[in-house]
Amino acid sequence: MIDLISTIIMGFLLGGLYALIALGLSLVFGVMRLINVAHGDIVVLGSYLGYAAMTILGMDPILSLFFGIPLMFALGLGIQKFFLNRAFKVSMEAPLIIAFGLSIILQNIYQIIWSPMSRGLTTSYALKSFNIGEIYFPLVYILDFSIALVVMIFLREFLRRSYMGRAINAASQDRKAAQLMGINTDRVFAFTFAIAMALAGVAGICFGLTFPFVPTSGMSFLIIAFGVIVLGGLGSILGTFIGGIVFGLTQTLGSYFFGVNAQLLVAYLMVLVVLSIRPQGIFGRQG
Repeated sequence: MIDLISTIIMGFLLGGLYALIALGLSLVFGVMRLINVAHGDIVVLGSYLGYAAMTILGMDPILSLFFGIPLMFALGLGIQKFFLNRAFKVSMEAPLIIAFGLSIILQNIYQIIWSPMSRGLTTSYALKSFNIGEIYFPLVYILDFSIALVVMIFLREFLRRSYMGRAINAASQDRKAAQLMGINTDRVFAFTFAIAMALAGVAGICFGLTFPFVPTSGMSFLIIAFGVIVLGGLGSILGTFIGGIVFGLTQTLGSYFFGVNAQLLVAYLMVLVVLSIRPQGIFGRQG
């Protein structure tokens, strides 16, 4: 019974990390109708930036977010303005091709700079754990879940209360109507992609603190993130968070009952079941 309780709690905490990884992908799809296939590699970029800050500057990975988030935001603005925005004017397929090319470019850059070897953001607190009775928890899992919760609440309130957030919501519902209301949708798309990249940077730090990563880790991140947003509802912020928890719980319980090799299989079978019953996901597109 203790092992089962521990498995459930670990799945719940792991789900917070998965939700954090998926938030940027969900936001981009909800507003721009683009499945950003480079999202996983952008998350890895956040991990490598944290690794560079830790090894070169001697800075704690979490503290590195103070310059990492603005840097990722600026990169997102540049990518949207000079590449994706022009591609959207050509066809809906062109941005997907550009995102795929960006994914390949990033993977090769990582291999050139950091080699194919596995890296990790090893800190003193990342190795600590605490216990409740006979149940032990890695401290970093609590940290990941707390950061994910704060980011989700901040993003949700930003979209509800700020002018840019309301503009993003309007553009996500009807782009042409938003333009008629005087909203610059090109600027909205640029800020959306920039925010998504900043979220990916935060997710990259959290994942690097929790698991090792290599230049090609982005594909696994993308697959997990896609499963999470399909569960929660494409474009739904709260749904993405709940979907991440459901996915994490299913994975750990699948490992507990069927073995480690079957954990992701069980998780994606559950995704298929949910899609067959409720194709729009748990929360649809409620924001």
